[in-house]
Amino acid sequence: MMNMWKFIVSHFPGWDVIFQAIILLVLPVVFYFLSNWVKSRLSSRSSAKSRGASTSGAMSNSDDEEFADEQPMTGNYDHDLSVLKQQSANHCDIHIREFTFREKNKAALLYVDGLYDKDLVDKQVLEILMNDLVDGNHVPITKDILLNQILSISQVSNTQQLNQIIPSILTGSVALLVEGMKDVVFMNGSAGKSRAIEEPVSEGLLRGPRTGFTETLSENTALLRRHGRDESLQMTKFKVGARAQKDLIIAYMRDIANPELVNEVIRRIEAIDMDYLAESGYVEQLIEDNSMSPFQQVQSTERPDRVIGALMEGRVAILLDGTPFVLIVPVTFSMLLQSPEDYYERWIPASLLRILRFFTAFLAVFTPAIYISFISFNQGLIPTELVVTIIESRLSVPFPSIIEALLMEISIEILREAGIRLPKPIGPAMGIVGGLIIGDAAVNAGIISPFLVIVVAVTAISSFAIPSYSAGITLRMLRFLAMFFAAILGLFGTVMFFILVCSHLAKLKSFGVAFISPLSPYRWNDWKDFIVRVPFKLMNRRPILMKTKDSSRRNK
Repeated sequence: MMNMWKFIVSHFPGWDVIFQAIILLVLPVVFYFLSNWVKSRLSSRSSAKSRGASTSGAMSNSDDEEFADEQPMTGNYDHDLSVLKQQSANHCDIHIREFTFREKNKAALLYVDGLYDKDLVDKQVLEILMNDLVDGNHVPITKDILLNQILSISQVSNTQQLNQIIPSILTGSVALLVEGMKDVVFMNGSAGKSRAIEEPVSEGLLRGPRTGFTETLSENTALLRRHGRDESLQMTKFKVGARAQKDLIIAYMRDIANPELVNEVIRRIEAIDMDYLAESGYVEQLIEDNSMSPFQQVQSTERPDRVIGALMEGRVAILLDGTPFVLIVPVTFSMLLQSPEDYYERWIPASLLRILRFFTAFLAVFTPAIYISFISFNQGLIPTELVVTIIESRLSVPFPSIIEALLMEISIEILREAGIRLPKPIGPAMGIVGGLIIGDAAVNAGIISPFLVIVVAVTAISSFAIPSYSAGITLRMLRFLAMFFAAILGLFGTVMFFILVCSHLAKLKSFGVAFISPLSPYRWNDWKDFIVRVPFKLMNRRPILMKTKDSSRRNK
């Protein structure tokens, strides 16, 4: 084998060019068939899973109907309270407050400590009942009297099933059990602690609203109502999570959004089959079109103004309880490079800043790859004066260009991750000082060239200009792939990687919408808010790609 390799090298001086050409032709074909095979496997698994889920769902429904563990209340206060105490024995945070009112009626409050509004329950329930502030003590207590004359709480309900009481208490309701009644009354007195409305940390602006979403779903929906005062803003609630359930809301403009898009979002939400959804990132990964793509097909944001702007374009927002990040679907690549500030500034500076972001996105991916290509393969494309400077700076460097580039890029990524995890007062300082010390020490030690430090610095700064953090992670990952392509094939590899990325983007869709729209398919009207934002007077139509009911932005 070695003799054959020596023979090829000695008799074919241009073997390296032939080798590059073969890889250039074979690698895209292999990549194409491999991607199609993975996609077919994933689609077959998802279809089998959906069939299994529907079958198991039908079985579980029949089982529930046949073996439903319903326990109707007997009306015997002591017996029903004893059953509830047995059911709550494993929940140490469930408290039972027994008391007597009207000198003879026994009652009990059941609640979870920390999940109820103590002042509301004490003043509107206990104080009224125990201090005999209710007229007509001779009248027996009934459900109607309790709900309509005694309890001055807005959200109340009732049930006659014992097995429904403990689950309701664990979600924040307060249960009232009264002697002589077959109904238990639920009061929605939940008051979990939540942080104040603050400016979003991950999406800072110089000009624009300073409000951001919180972890409380009701506050987030109220923020949407406050920013989008339109009666057509419709919100539909779902329960997600097979074991630990959470509230999920999809929001859209009823007279703008495409019904097919809304139905598709509902279908994917209802198809979620997981025991617990800790954050909206779970939902994002479960409803996206292509989980093998490095690009995100669902946009996340903390800004209510961005969500309202997307709803006005006919998109759908997904809000999950317990997280300040709201999802927007469908999403295009240009949305990841846009900022709400583009619409708050005049169109000329906003357009220039948007063009700058597209340029920095290209630099963040391909700057190290172009450096490696020029240094290792295509030195003839560099001006003579610059070549001399680069050669002088690399005389003492013992590593090839790909190794020194990887060393610096990996160091920068480690510093970036460490700066995020460290406490805020020392995180940024550590990142800056660490980068300066490592870069200067590496140059003085002769491990890397000073020119590479400039390349890595430009790349890192360009990645910071991306408005979306998730999109920045994708570009950072693609940067390393581009570097490997450049190390194998030089400038040919860099161009081939660019073509592969463009072909993948052309095939990618988000909820039926082309990811690189309006570039492909071409729509002139949508170009008014693509790379350049034209004046608002010319933006009189909603995006054609959304197929909205009402396409006009003007008052009819």
